Amino acid sequence: MPKSAFVAIAGRPSAGKSTLLNALCGAKVSIVSPVPQTTRNTVRGIINREEGQLVFLDTPGYHISDKKLNLRLKGVSEEAFADADIVLYLIDATRKAGPEEEAVAAVLAPTSGRLVAAINKIDSPEADAAAAAGFVASKFPRAPILELSALRSSGLDELVAVLFSKADEGPAWYPEEYYTDQEPVFRIAEIIREKVFLHTKDELPHAVYVSYVDSSRGERDSLVASYDLVVERESQKGILIGKAGSMIKRIREEAEADLAELFDYQIKLRLAVRVDSDWKKNDKKLEKLIF
Repeated sequence: MPKSAFVAIAGRPSAGKSTLLNALCGAKVSIVSPVPQTTRNTVRGIINREEGQLVFLDTPGYHISDKKLNLRLKGVSEEAFADADIVLYLIDATRKAGPEEEAVAAVLAPTSGRLVAAINKIDSPEADAAAAAGFVASKFPRAPILELSALRSSGLDELVAVLFSKADEGPAWYPEEYYTDQEPVFRIAEIIREKVFLHTKDELPHAVYVSYVDSSRGERDSLVASYDLVVERESQKGILIGKAGSMIKRIREEAEADLAELFDYQIKLRLAVRVDSDWKKNDKKLEKLIF
């Protein structure tokens, strides 16, 4: 029988989890930006090989903070670690292990029997793979440890082979042509949010969320989709809109360009900015946004 497994990708913020997921799937599944904790939900990416199927779960970076938003993100990650068949612990070789890495290792301790470790960014001049491997070995002495570069897609075949070796026999959960199970509404919102993060990373990335409004069919079978960019304060609206609407136009145009590569029909975006000062403190909204 073929093998199948759900694989949760764990690690600190900016360890390269989303970059790795995209490289494994050969397509943009999870958004990427220089801002830590860009990922807010468990995003699924799927690969199919002769051996079977692996379903990867990209989780929010595990960060030490008691803020309500971060606590929700930590809860999403911990649920994925508990439910996964295999946990892939990704470590950034360019950063020394500190309190945050210790916290990640402590959370993953119950998964030690089903854990695989991968040292990422080994292509960087600042990488210290030996130190990273030593940290892993001290915490998980029986875990396989591999080295890779998600950015350059090197070491991925070896990683996939090890993951399949730990997977059990079982059926494929998704059709062979699938590389993600995300709904279009969610994928579009994530691409918009990525552009917001990229262009406002120094001003307001974590003060923004993207809210779906509605959609309709346009000319030539295109999709016209409306989304709100929601900020916390009136003063932040101007940053997102930009002088004479230049920023929101840039976000829209770049998002539409990315979406043209992901979908086989044209997507035209309508973006507006509104204020919701309490969204990061509202449990019901956080549960709806982060899942």
